[in-house]
Amino acid sequence: MSSAKIAIADDHPLFRAALKQAIGECLAGETTLEADSFGELLTLVENNPTIEIVFLDLHMPGNDGFTGLAQLQNHYPDLVVIMVSSEDNPQTMQKAINFGAAAFIPKSANLTTISQAIGCVLEGEIWLPENITLTTDQQADNAHQTLAKQLGQLTPQQYVVLTMIADGQLNKQIAYDLAIKETTVKKHVSAILTKLEVSNRTLAGLKYQQLMLSGATQELAS
Repeated sequence: MSSAKIAIADDHPLFRAALKQAIGECLAGETTLEADSFGELLTLVENNPTIEIVFLDLHMPGNDGFTGLAQLQNHYPDLVVIMVSSEDNPQTMQKAINFGAAAFIPKSANLTTISQAIGCVLEGEIWLPENITLTTDQQADNAHQTLAKQLGQLTPQQYVVLTMIADGQLNKQIAYDLAIKETTVKKHVSAILTKLEVSNRTLAGLKYQQLMLSGATQELAS
């Protein structure tokens, strides 16, 4: 089993190579694993429990916005997640930090900047580009931070059920896909509503969709 401490999840090979080079300058001799989809990343993390830091692309197969970040934090709360993206507007960066990312590195950053970000995170600090001016919307920030905490309270299976609710699936479909009883799904849904502090599954699904950046709001079954 590999003793790698770092994983890069990005579907652009050239950026993975640049990031790997920057990591090599900060952490000489460290093994870095790579994934080109979120599903592949989950397999890497599951098979390599020594991984401590994950670089996660904001948009890649299997990840829409902060859904991957939230899932990693729910399933593997000790992981340090650094978001990377060519989408580098201040609102997105602030949202990443609100949802628990340790840093947000624009893909336009040079190797020196990437190295600085990695060094900052290794010291336990939060990192954002110096030239970014964050607009303070305290109400939105608090809402995102509260949602992150609520999602962290879900069990891994409850989190999976929530993603399926947000995808518009009915209890019967969820039970079939997860190979569990429909009564078990109902118990999970009840627990999810309590932990998210909402009154129905439609609102629960809409809460989950706040993690997405696509802007698409699906019609959910109530």
